[in-house]
Amino acid sequence: MTIWGQANLMRARDGSEAKVLSVELFFDLVYVFAVTQLSHHLLHNLSLPGALQTLILWFAVWLGWQYTCWVTNWFDPETMPIRLLLFAIMLVALLMAAVLPDAFGARGLLFAVCYAAIQIGRTLFVVLHLGPRHALTFNFRLMLGWLCISGLFWIAGGLSGSGYRLLFWALAVGCEYLSPMVGFWLPGFGRSKTGDWTVEGGHMAERCQLFVIVALGESILVTGAGISQMALWTAPELIAFLVAFVGSLAMWWIYFDTSSQAGTEAILHAPEPGRIAAYFHYVHVIIVAGVIVAAVANALTIAHPAAAIDVTAAAVLVAGPVLYLLGNGIYKTVVYGRFPLSHLIGLSALAILAPLAYLTDLLMVSGLTVLVLLVVATQESISRRRIRRR
Repeated sequence: MTIWGQANLMRARDGSEAKVLSVELFFDLVYVFAVTQLSHHLLHNLSLPGALQTLILWFAVWLGWQYTCWVTNWFDPETMPIRLLLFAIMLVALLMAAVLPDAFGARGLLFAVCYAAIQIGRTLFVVLHLGPRHALTFNFRLMLGWLCISGLFWIAGGLSGSGYRLLFWALAVGCEYLSPMVGFWLPGFGRSKTGDWTVEGGHMAERCQLFVIVALGESILVTGAGISQMALWTAPELIAFLVAFVGSLAMWWIYFDTSSQAGTEAILHAPEPGRIAAYFHYVHVIIVAGVIVAAVANALTIAHPAAAIDVTAAAVLVAGPVLYLLGNGIYKTVVYGRFPLSHLIGLSALAILAPLAYLTDLLMVSGLTVLVLLVVATQESISRRRIRRR
């Protein structure tokens, strides 16, 4: 008997595809706010230290969502205990997202406590529910051990100055991001195997896809907010607005037009679905990071379309599409077994563009990066449709 008596909180595994439920979509709303906070943090801290800080905070946001996603893949969110668990995580995550802009300032400890409470509290709840004999208990106990170790680093960072804080939090991220790769191995306890991670493929793929939508929504939000704040709409600002919107469309097309359903099928038909699902989470952190950086580039371009390019602006304008194409290329390698030629061409074009960006202005570079994305989207779409006809 578990802490919840005889209540069965597990999702049914009856062969039908598990659907993403409304409570999970409601849960994701907190992360819409978190992604917005991250893009604003990077926009106001356009420097190498600011980029590193945003990267660490992005990993924290992603890992908090990711670990919860795995729990809702195994446990039914329609049951009252799991629903209440999600609501509790939402509350703490909302507070965590609210202090994101000052996480490397005066509110670092509050951020660390909120994040550690989410990770450790959720996993402890699962361990207490499962009891000692369930097939998933061993995996969650190992996970809890690693999250307690990372929690110490999070708290230590929150208590430290900004320099050591970055180091401690980088170690914490490493614990949580890399530990699944070694089966959460702990000395004296052993490791779990991905073959034992019995996931529901369709649900897992759809959850990743929905987070990409969340990130693209932030890109659209930044584009709309940027133009709305202009007292006078001139031709350059309107062109920058149009370019930013087309860029968001191209990113949607690259991901969803050719690979979303194939991603579901890749997990469903894999010999070890848990391993493929883990790959999805490792890869999507790069994809969404690309969208966030691209959103910052859109905000810069709409605000100052004719401004000359400096090192920071060039890095932001090119890095967003590079991260997005690289992440999508790796994702499609997992799904299709090869890195798409269209993505290689796009990455090569961006590599050529990067040193030439200093010869022109923000709007021109933004337009050229979007042109590259459009070419990749078109070529990939045509290629996949040819394959389907065969």
